[in-house]
Amino acid sequence: MNVSHLHRCSQLLRYFGPQWLMYRTWHAMRLKSGLVRLQLPATTWEEQPLTRFVTDRSLGEPDRYAEYRWTSAPRFFFDPQDHEAFQAVFEKWDTPDGSPLSVADDVRRGFISFFSHERMNVGFPPCWHSDPIHDQEFPKNRHWSQISDFGAGDIKLAWETNRFGFVFPLVRAFWRTGEAKYAELFWQLIESWREANPPETGVNWKCGQEISLRVMAWCFGLYGFGASAASTPARLSMLAQMIAVSGRRIESNISYALSQQNNHGLSEAMGLWTIGSLFPEFIDSKRWAARGKQLLESQAVELIYDDGAFSQHSMNYHRVMLHDYIWSIRLGDVLEQPFSELLRTRIAKAGEFVYQLQDESTGRVPCYGQDDGALILPLNNLGYRDYRPVVQAANFLTTGRCRYDAGPWDEDLFWLFGVSDPATQKVSNDRSGVGELRPLQTGSTSHSETSYRADFDAPIGGYATIRAAEGYAVTRAATFRHRPAQADMLHVDIWWRGENIVIDPGTYSYNSPPPWNNPFSHTSFHNTVTVDDKDQMDRASRFLWLPWLNGKSYGRAVTCHGDSSCWNGEHDGYTRLPDPVTHRRGVVRLGAEHWLVVDSLRGLQTHDYRLHWLLADGAFKADQSETSIEIQTQKGSYRLAIASSSPSVKMTVTRAANDSALGWRSTYYHSVEPALSVSVESTSAEIVFATLLGPDTQKVSIDGELVHVHGTEWIATASLNLINAEGLPLVASVNADGSLMNNTIPMHNHSSPHLIPEFRRCTSC
Repeated sequence: MNVSHLHRCSQLLRYFGPQWLMYRTWHAMRLKSGLVRLQLPATTWEEQPLTRFVTDRSLGEPDRYAEYRWTSAPRFFFDPQDHEAFQAVFEKWDTPDGSPLSVADDVRRGFISFFSHERMNVGFPPCWHSDPIHDQEFPKNRHWSQISDFGAGDIKLAWETNRFGFVFPLVRAFWRTGEAKYAELFWQLIESWREANPPETGVNWKCGQEISLRVMAWCFGLYGFGASAASTPARLSMLAQMIAVSGRRIESNISYALSQQNNHGLSEAMGLWTIGSLFPEFIDSKRWAARGKQLLESQAVELIYDDGAFSQHSMNYHRVMLHDYIWSIRLGDVLEQPFSELLRTRIAKAGEFVYQLQDESTGRVPCYGQDDGALILPLNNLGYRDYRPVVQAANFLTTGRCRYDAGPWDEDLFWLFGVSDPATQKVSNDRSGVGELRPLQTGSTSHSETSYRADFDAPIGGYATIRAAEGYAVTRAATFRHRPAQADMLHVDIWWRGENIVIDPGTYSYNSPPPWNNPFSHTSFHNTVTVDDKDQMDRASRFLWLPWLNGKSYGRAVTCHGDSSCWNGEHDGYTRLPDPVTHRRGVVRLGAEHWLVVDSLRGLQTHDYRLHWLLADGAFKADQSETSIEIQTQKGSYRLAIASSSPSVKMTVTRAANDSALGWRSTYYHSVEPALSVSVESTSAEIVFATLLGPDTQKVSIDGELVHVHGTEWIATASLNLINAEGLPLVASVNADGSLMNNTIPMHNHSSPHLIPEFRRCTSC
């Protein structure tokens, strides 16, 4: 073993511990030696009949099993018999541009939506082992342990069809119309998948999370189409067998998912809990349900922080986590097997975290962290980037109240809680299995009717928002408890009048040819500063950065005069250089819609410093002499101007580069669109950058430890601490005058009407 490998091992031991390292080594040996294939041999469906999985062998006979499902099966979120009674309910949520009918009809034509965005021709029935974008097929006759994660392109392009996400619009269409064709489509696709995917063979048995999400969709379809004539005894017993085989596969390798300390372990625990609780007729159900429930409880304590942030450092994976838990906890309530109050408190905080990071008018959140396009509970007509449905469901689950006024996000409440009219809390009849709502007990959480969006801090996750009357900024400074996914500390997103103007690049693909091989995880694509063209951490592998940097937030303990506020943070990612450099940043709100971002970096030797900003696409005009750019948006013109303490800087503006990922953004997985990349570079030992952002014309300048800002009818000055002293924030104070002098309601004033949501109390509480 060479020196670099020894160094890597020492870092893995430091961050993950010896138990983790030993397990991962053992898991790799199991795969390479073929031991996994011996423990989970490839078989046929005929070799694993339903009789092997049920306590009562008579249930192996289809008619007998169907009778059991129709008369004795556990309740679900809704009663299959109610599908005709609620057809009129959906009218208020549907529009000509938003309905599941067109999506469901597309399935029969062989088209499904990839990553909630791209209409993709997968055929009917689909080629279950294919990447339809590149017309490439993954091995379908090998044991899953012999198939590489990244040996043949982006495996997610094959998995997307196999998640069966199209089941949700099929069920939603069936309940709206009562048309049997949607149920028949579901069963035809189940039969096709079964024929193409014998147990333990092929790419679709490789990942326990994918199996769990597929089971989630299958269960939704099983109950959603339960009253259809298409749900014959033969088909019901066939699907039960497939779910039982899936349960054994999940259980057998769940330790690997847990070792990842992210959504994989959560989803697989959800899968075990779901199968174990909805199929008590299986021999292993009690063990699966107990194991799944125990893991869901313990992982919430480990992976969801006390401030509501999540271990995966990703807004999209945060939603996956919430969907896993909303499904699981609600199922426990329905089956009168409730989860703990501690878990509910954790989920309440996680839902509140998303709410605080949302844009008020669109429901969107920053495209922060890795984003693989997952939307595991598509139960409404809203777009992928709208997070109001999950916030509404999480809030209703934990408080019995609605977070938002009535809207299309309420359809989730119908499917999960049986609520057809949140304003009056009308629920379906006693057969629905709605179950008693179990809001948090009084005093168990700070979440209350007076909760509102304001300046927000999640000190453990490191996230911070600064709210203004016309938008908000989001940034982050954290010391990692779990492995970082991107080298993007101190990145800043800015929203203005409902538009994400200063943006995160997103995630294109986890495995594609250069330059698209997960490029946006690198520091240089984020709104921060790079030193000597290096990332804030070294990329050790596809999903591993080492060593983990330490970030620190100084919060808002800065004197601010006039209508202004300030946040300060720093990170030590560049102190690993031979000549250490600390990056400190201050984010200042100036009035209702202007922002000042100040960066200070200092070394003893000269370094190449590069400040980067990624802006939403639009017609633009760049001014090299002023180091500024003005872009045209739907809400008006927006300007970015940069000053530097260095006498010599070079500004570059790039839009949609031909030979790199620069000047691009990925709002949806495996899809890119142009953006405006603005970089300012300079070589010196130490440097201060000051970036002013907002509408209309303004100027910014640096004079020693003072940053001067001049607007059309206002001025502001930020005083800096340029000495890298322990515990000393960069921006020491802010003074604003002119039209910025107390001309709006302070953000801490609880009477501000645009910050307070309306709550509606559940009549059962």
